[in-house]
Amino acid sequence: MMAALNKTFTLTGGDGKPFASPVRGTFGGHRGGKLYGRLDCRAALRAIERGGYTKYRVFFLDEATAIAAGYRPCAVCLPKEYAAWKQARSVQAPTSAYKEPRS
Repeated sequence: MMAALNKTFTLTGGDGKPFASPVRGTFGGHRGGKLYGRLDCRAALRAIERGGYTKYRVFFLDEATAIAAGYRPCAVCLPKEYAAWKQARSVQAPTSAYKEPRS
């Protein structure tokens, strides 16, 4: 990763808070949807073209930081990572709204 000369980038840290960085992020994300993906993701680029998406756009130094901040992988540009994330979620103990009937 190369730093741009005298340029500062706003990245999101593992704590979900923004910080100034001399290094450009390698992953982008959507704050509202809590998802991250590649900077060249076709779904993100389409959303940006339609407008509105950029208001909630965030950037991460790397994938580990995006995950630490609580973001999930994009199903479009990171299908393997998304499938692994989805599988891991289905293995977790389900929280059920089922309640035992009253006696």
